[in-house]
Amino acid sequence: MHMHNLNERGAPDRMTPPGAPEISSVCRWSAKRRTLRRDKVQQPRNSGDYCRKTTTGERHYGNGWRCRRARNSGMSLSSHSVGLELAKIANEEYKIWKKNSPFLYDLVFTHALEWPTLTTQWFPDQEMSSDKSHTTQRILIGTHTSDNEPNYLQIVNVRLPNPNSEELGLDKFDEQSGEIGSYSDTQPRFKIIQSIPHVGEVNRARYMPQNPDLIATKTITGDVYVFDRTKHPSDPPKDNVCKPDMTLRGHSKEGFGLDWNPIKSGEVLSASEDETICHWDINSYTKGNSVIEPYRVYKGHSSIVSVEPHKSRYIVDTPLIPFGKLAAHQIIRVDPQDVSWHSSNGHLFASVSDDKQLLIWDTRNPDTAKASQVVTEAHNGEINTVAFSPQSEFLLVTGGADQNINLWDNRNLSNKLHCLQSHQDELISLAWSPFHPTVFCSASFDRRINIWDLSKIGEEQTPDDAEDGPPELLFVHGGHTSRPTDVSWSPTTPWHLVSAAEDNVIQLWSPNSTITKGPNGISIPLDELE
Repeated sequence: MHMHNLNERGAPDRMTPPGAPEISSVCRWSAKRRTLRRDKVQQPRNSGDYCRKTTTGERHYGNGWRCRRARNSGMSLSSHSVGLELAKIANEEYKIWKKNSPFLYDLVFTHALEWPTLTTQWFPDQEMSSDKSHTTQRILIGTHTSDNEPNYLQIVNVRLPNPNSEELGLDKFDEQSGEIGSYSDTQPRFKIIQSIPHVGEVNRARYMPQNPDLIATKTITGDVYVFDRTKHPSDPPKDNVCKPDMTLRGHSKEGFGLDWNPIKSGEVLSASEDETICHWDINSYTKGNSVIEPYRVYKGHSSIVSVEPHKSRYIVDTPLIPFGKLAAHQIIRVDPQDVSWHSSNGHLFASVSDDKQLLIWDTRNPDTAKASQVVTEAHNGEINTVAFSPQSEFLLVTGGADQNINLWDNRNLSNKLHCLQSHQDELISLAWSPFHPTVFCSASFDRRINIWDLSKIGEEQTPDDAEDGPPELLFVHGGHTSRPTDVSWSPTTPWHLVSAAEDNVIQLWSPNSTITKGPNGISIPLDELE
């Protein structure tokens, strides 16, 4: 598989170079899960790496750090110092991660976008090359620009090596090319193939599962746009005017929650800062009238998470940014309120907000102010994300500001089934694997994306394994140096994921197959790892 843009030459380091950071000062590696494990943090060293994007797209590393200024210029010196220390720690962890990535992954592909994206989703199609050496797949993203720069909904082509083309392994890793296996290609591996003008940044974008050419977006005005991508040119028109095929009205404020009904084609839900959930059916669209009013408006929550940054929290960029342009040198605060349709019952959906409530709604109930099921204290803090299992009609998970992931059975919501703990900051996103009914991933402001396997709950652990995390924690992706904004599984290839972060970086990655398939982890000598 392909390892891309991880050091000065584009290849991951396999052995520790002279002057590498002391691992024990920041974190150490788990031999079981092959991931970063944080120990007690010592004082970081003063030097660090930062990464910048040149005109040729290459990345160069050097000493230094970079810090993004917050909207509030009145931050204290102590807050600024804390930010710098966090940046140094993130840099140290990244250097360790990139040295060990050949052992951790079957695939790592990193690309620096011109602007950050707050959303990403993997399309359900792929095209095999004639020689079957690689596939071409599509990713959905959207821009978050500043300084009156235009925003776009974008579709990206990515060229990835075919995992079935040959047996690949560490013995076939080529440090010069930065690749595992014989895959090589001079064509661009990441190419934006369509840019559709959009009003303001794209808070969230999701395609309709029954017809992926129809894409809904959350806007900063509160409206939800629907674009038929086949009716828009690949390149934006010269006037850059946004022309959605449908405008779904109903919200007075912006938000992030957005979900298409997987059973009933054309039905879409949206959650907003205005404390409402709007439910539309785009089948009511008539030619000549592109504005659609909500079919229903649900008002069961007392509050929805604000998209304003927490004034008490100073957040800085980590040292490896910016790869591209920043969004007006301001904090990108992705505060999600969330909705999720049931996977097999087209009448049920769940919603969460910062009122700590988990609500289950039945669209057949005429009372839109009363949920069918209510959990008043589902978390010890705001709830940011919720996801119904696509393969189990009873299971759903929620993630909150309390850093916990709670597992629920919707037949009995009086008590959660289990609490999954490992993240060191609030949860931002949850996504179930489309291939494995017990597997899902979680993204957090701690810069980690965890993969969990519920089938391992309760397994016995050695004391050393227990220090790495609970038995259900299968893998931790530590490749981001800034907070993730979104994560999505590939619907065509098992164990392939795409994740985006605030620092303009988007990564496509797949854990080493011996982690996901083997019961005993990877057989790699510990002295090979950093």
